[in-house]
Amino acid sequence: MITRSIRVTGIVQGVGFRPYVWRLARELALNGWVRNDAAGVEIRVAGNADQLDQFTRRLPAEIPPLAQIRAVNWTDTPGSDAWTDFSIIASAAGPTTTQIGPDTAVCSACLAELFNPADRRWCYPFINCTHCGPRYTLTRRLPYDRAQTSMAAFPLCPACEQEYRNPPDRRFHAEPTACPVCGPKLWLESLPPPQAGEGWGEGAFPMPGHDMSLSPGPSPACGGGEVDPLAATLAHLQAGQIIALKGLGGFHLACDARNAEAVARLRARKHRDEKPFALMAANLASIAPWVEISPAEADLLQNPEHPIVLLRKRPGADDAFPGIAPGLAWLGIMLPYTPLHWLLFHAAAGQPAGTAWMHQAQDLVVVMTSANPGGEPLVIGNDEAKDRLAGIADAVLLHDRDIVVRCDDSVVRIAPDNIPQFIRRARGHTPRAIRLPSAGPSVLALGGYLKNTVCITRGDEAFVSQHIGGLDNPATCSMLLEVTEHLLHILQVQPQAVAHDLHPDVFSTRHAQELAARWGVSAYAVQHHHAHIAAIVAEHGVADPVLGLALDGVGLGSDGQAWGGELLHLEGSACTRLDHLTPLPLPGGDKAAKEPWRLAAAALHRLGRGEEVPRRFARQPLASRLPVLLERDLHCPPTTSLGRWFDAAAGLLGIQEVMAYEGQAAMLLEGLAEQHGDVPPLTDGYMLAAGGQLNLLPLLAHLADEPDPGRGAALFHATLAQALAQWTLHAARTQGLETVALGGGCFLNHILSRQLTAQLTQAGLRVLQARQAPPNDGGLSLGQAWVAIQSITQG
Repeated sequence: MITRSIRVTGIVQGVGFRPYVWRLARELALNGWVRNDAAGVEIRVAGNADQLDQFTRRLPAEIPPLAQIRAVNWTDTPGSDAWTDFSIIASAAGPTTTQIGPDTAVCSACLAELFNPADRRWCYPFINCTHCGPRYTLTRRLPYDRAQTSMAAFPLCPACEQEYRNPPDRRFHAEPTACPVCGPKLWLESLPPPQAGEGWGEGAFPMPGHDMSLSPGPSPACGGGEVDPLAATLAHLQAGQIIALKGLGGFHLACDARNAEAVARLRARKHRDEKPFALMAANLASIAPWVEISPAEADLLQNPEHPIVLLRKRPGADDAFPGIAPGLAWLGIMLPYTPLHWLLFHAAAGQPAGTAWMHQAQDLVVVMTSANPGGEPLVIGNDEAKDRLAGIADAVLLHDRDIVVRCDDSVVRIAPDNIPQFIRRARGHTPRAIRLPSAGPSVLALGGYLKNTVCITRGDEAFVSQHIGGLDNPATCSMLLEVTEHLLHILQVQPQAVAHDLHPDVFSTRHAQELAARWGVSAYAVQHHHAHIAAIVAEHGVADPVLGLALDGVGLGSDGQAWGGELLHLEGSACTRLDHLTPLPLPGGDKAAKEPWRLAAAALHRLGRGEEVPRRFARQPLASRLPVLLERDLHCPPTTSLGRWFDAAAGLLGIQEVMAYEGQAAMLLEGLAEQHGDVPPLTDGYMLAAGGQLNLLPLLAHLADEPDPGRGAALFHATLAQALAQWTLHAARTQGLETVALGGGCFLNHILSRQLTAQLTQAGLRVLQARQAPPNDGGLSLGQAWVAIQSITQG
């Protein structure tokens, strides 16, 4: 007899791993025990050598669907203790080195119970098991036990207790498990109407026969009770009203996506004039007439993470869903991922028994947008929702399970190489670790100004937080503090260094410096575009020098100027700027980043055509004065940002003179190019200057005289891709480099990314892109952390 002591690390808590080990050990007639501890799962198993080898071989091969094993290590000792069977024993405490799993969509087994009228959880909106449901957003600390979550407030009834204590049951130690007898309750409450001028319109008033004055308290969602809150919610949505629904990581604002008046009212109340909304449909069949869905996109929509996926519109999509994504080529679509979502569609389908209806096309499609008024963080508390969403939503669908951690929906698209690419990494993925190429000291990195995230490293793992947002308001800055504290707490990490952006006036920079001083550790300032490329180097585990092509909106350069179109040489912690785009002036400074007509005016001035500005942009009050500022170089700081070249092109083509949201001009430009189709690039649309700069003014000169905006948009993309490819290849050959990393928000442009990657690959370069973190500023914290680690380990 031999006793094998096994340590399993990774995402192995709260995912049914212990009962899986229990079943496997019993099948092989082994004795011993398994338990959770702060490092993961610990196993003691006794048997003969053949039995133990079978157990160890099968252990990582047949794991539960949500488990992710990082490592399995073991040691053997002769003999065994006096075990007579195999059991699951109580968790052990200690310094935390395990991981908590992310929230995942409700599984098929739970859905089968949810829609079975004979099941005791029939239509219960909080059904879950070890294979699905909330994890991260309700966990206060590790190890992952019920007492450490917001479900501690709900003692189990005898029936749930029996399942929870029964190892063969899939709800064995399913920490959020509950039922209508013992679990959270759902109810609907009305909100005060908006004030005059705040989005009043037809359908905003309570409907006859549907009393909005619903009092808080226990009400089964379906199958009993005086009021069915989900049926009432559906009725209000169908009448054109706006409902706030409490989800996993925060509230959503929902309305009927086919109702143009309801969508317009939501835009008016949320002060979101043109930014696209995400839609939720019951299944692929419900949305297939309106969007193209590749096999990879279908898999992405239906995977356990259930992100919002950007899908290319089909003809008629804008007519079917008016005002959802005006002028864009893509719709953001997600499928139901909580029981509550499914019950809403179930109510719309007439509450049929069974699950066959789930695969049939359903007419209901709803806007499902984050409930974060004024660009602030997500609303998560009941009282907070009633306070902050009054005047936006007509009613709130509430429950009494607390949300511990704010976590928005992830947004993903399929990149040209058929690999998922993050636009926003959050629910379903946070706090899943990104494996680093080597272990190093623990670092806290606090990200940038826009699309902020934080990153904490532990050994060779990097934990990038959920999307936090722009640090332009106090509430989001407070969320940064909240997320940082929570991650440090659950990971049990004391950072040995802090990293931050080079810009001294960003809240994240100031907070990083305060923390470094408080802890007595070093603070590392990392230039914005260095961090973009370092994030890609970190996730791909590249040790050799790389060429970095960083293309984005703006970031403070090491020379104090606004960068955004850079060729960089990275080796270890060192970064050298090789070349950059020819600078464009920013007339009016930061104001120009929101008004593409100003960049178009700057381009016309550089082309010697400044006298055209007042005529072309007659609707802009300052159009006559801008040429004077440009001529005198007053309040016109230079920028190398590629994002501003996109803005200039959009302004010259008359696509968008003033933006309603960040990146709108570039997105509209991309949409027009997608509609027009591919065109040959201009052979004389750019110049490579002797000093290495890439000058795109010849391209803009052509666009200034282009009568067809669609053709102009396609020409811009094709010529830009060719120019960047030639520029990058020249630098790679000059530097003797074979690997190029593409980073920055401009690589979310599908056309540019596809064409540029193809040209660089065909030329023989190895092309690396962001995969586990977004290429935009959401990945900066990962890059900052990696640079700090390299700086420390290299001395």
